[in-house]
Amino acid sequence: MTRLSVNLNKVALIRNSRGSNFPDLIQVAKDCERFGAHGITVHPRPDERHCKFSDLPLLKENCTTEFNIEGYPSRHFLDEVIKVKPHQCTLVPDEPNQITSDHGWDTIKHQSFLKEIIQELKAHKIRVSLFIDADVKLIEGAANVGADRIEYYTGPYAKNYSTNPISAIKEIKDTCAVAVQLGLGINAGHDLNLENLRYLKENLPQLDEVSIGHALICDALYLGLENTIRLYLNKLA
Repeated sequence: MTRLSVNLNKVALIRNSRGSNFPDLIQVAKDCERFGAHGITVHPRPDERHCKFSDLPLLKENCTTEFNIEGYPSRHFLDEVIKVKPHQCTLVPDEPNQITSDHGWDTIKHQSFLKEIIQELKAHKIRVSLFIDADVKLIEGAANVGADRIEYYTGPYAKNYSTNPISAIKEIKDTCAVAVQLGLGINAGHDLNLENLRYLKENLPQLDEVSIGHALICDALYLGLENTIRLYLNKLA
């Protein structure tokens, strides 16, 4: 079964725009779980324009499913993650002012850096996933630095899905078998939506988890949060 983790950054963005606690991020997390989500994801960035670091302890305390924190592993980020001890930490190579994640790690170039960070997180019993492009050498590098999972950056897949789904999925599908042979779990995220999610799932039977935020929250504006989560779960069934 592929698990659905709901990324709540856009909910936090709406909250922050008015300087109040509305919508209540913790209550939305609880409701997502109540509606069937298997996990909650947040990505606190240095400027805290979405999720705030102060949200992390409250989310960990209240989440009854799996809690995933993603972000660039600065010292501040790592210290906050270790305090909270989420079930999973997904490391992404974002620049401080980056609008959204748009590429995966170069696990060869940053081998020493990633290995040290992963060892530190795993010492605190936190599962580590690396955001990565569909490249065999980079996936082998992820295994070499000690990652537990990889999260495929699915932006290129989503961009090309509507014109040629077979071509769009090919690199991910071809490299997935290598990742599994190396003992890596498989996650995926970025630009996944109700149109392209089922095809991804059908072609990646090894898929452990998808993290979806932007599209899901956009759909919820029209369809309602509970109905939207059920529609996404249906695509993963």
